[in-house]
Amino acid sequence: MVTKSDVQVTVSLTELGLDDEELQAQVQNLLPQLRDVDGVEDADLVAVTEVPQGSKALGGFSLGTFKALVNPALIKPVFDFLGRLSNKTFEIEVEAYGEKFKAKASSKEDLIFILEKTETLLNNAKNRQDSNNG
Repeated sequence: MVTKSDVQVTVSLTELGLDDEELQAQVQNLLPQLRDVDGVEDADLVAVTEVPQGSKALGGFSLGTFKALVNPALIKPVFDFLGRLSNKTFEIEVEAYGEKFKAKASSKEDLIFILEKTETLLNNAKNRQDSNNG
């Protein structure tokens, strides 16, 4: 059974050219706004235990990285929100239904491409589930 929280979107803002405190302040500022986006069930910093190899950590959290659990039916508003960052380069990792991919975004076009790839992944997973239930 697919649950409402099957999509995890992790965003890393490590390439913004900010010092550690400025970078973390920017992430802390974005989190409450992200939590208000339709479809976001939870959003938080990424704990050090989940830090990708080679990443920096500050105060028990991965520096410049946050994640959101998103209702798969409402993934587009999250990408619309991330469009605010499209003049900067950042990394997005999408994990859903046991599959994941990672991509860099530095423009609205990149975000559109990543959204389309995410929607394809979600549709394929839904089709597999439907065929397993049918």
